[in-house]
Amino acid sequence: MDNIIINKEEWKHILVYIEYHHNKVHPISYQLIGKAYELASSSGYKIYGIVIGKNVILSKEQLRNYPLKKVFLYETEEEYFKSDLYEKIFSNSIRKIKPSVVLIGGTPEGRSLSPRISTEFKTGLTADCTELILNEDTNLVQIRPAFGGNIMAQIITPDARPQLATVRYNVMKPIEPIFQDEIEFVREEYHPNDSKLTILEASPIPKTKGIAEQDILVVAGKGVKKKEDLVMLEELASILDGELGSTRGLVEKGWMRSDKQIGLSGHSVRPKLLITCGVSGSVQFMAGIGGADNIIAINTDPDAKIFNIAHYPICGDLYEIIPELIKIIKK
Repeated sequence: MDNIIINKEEWKHILVYIEYHHNKVHPISYQLIGKAYELASSSGYKIYGIVIGKNVILSKEQLRNYPLKKVFLYETEEEYFKSDLYEKIFSNSIRKIKPSVVLIGGTPEGRSLSPRISTEFKTGLTADCTELILNEDTNLVQIRPAFGGNIMAQIITPDARPQLATVRYNVMKPIEPIFQDEIEFVREEYHPNDSKLTILEASPIPKTKGIAEQDILVVAGKGVKKKEDLVMLEELASILDGELGSTRGLVEKGWMRSDKQIGLSGHSVRPKLLITCGVSGSVQFMAGIGGADNIIAINTDPDAKIFNIAHYPICGDLYEIIPELIKIIKK
């Protein structure tokens, strides 16, 4: 295949794919805008956004106080995501804007869309990034766990543009809507017939508060000796008005459901309080809880890696500490 030579000077700024469903901006979009703002602050780049969907005009009020230079709005006839149509719209916007960096949420929609964009532009794509840094050469350093979570890989796309990265929900910190600069909102046209897909029927799944949205979490690790011992941790979670989650190890044992798994191989979380019980702290697990406001870690191993990020490390036996903690809280 012939090498495609890119003039990187022509590719500038940052484009954020702003996911939009049922008249609401998806929360992950605010997290992406927050990271884009950090990257823009160090590079002088501007931040652009693209919104595709039905009633996109309603997104204007939701985005008004965020650090966006310009937002492109594409009104669709249908409510639901069509991968081929969205890819064509998004690709055409990228050709117009020529962004150096494109950020997409690691949602089902984003995971469907991003490889199509990567293929269209013959550029690299790094999925589920935990950190993003722009270096002096305008190369985006895309950091993510690799080789089973044993290393943190640093990936760059030096010879192609745009640089594509997806970020999982709750990995990046959302930015506060405190900006006063006026955003330019631009209504754009497209050809509705570009889609070959027809949605015959849609059955939305009822929205429930999942483990990723909980404010308080108790997390069980391999330090839990028997499945029956989870009852003790469930009680602690219950009296704290929280939820019990687990590491991958307990899910693989069949002790916990996969929807309760925390870490990059499960759910990334940003609770106000997280209590880990018998969790050693793999790279993937710690990357998935880095946004927690307060982490209490209980482990008998003084060298457990989880202690490196815990706000309150407790070196002790969870079978002694948890019952006492439950008693104190009940009082």
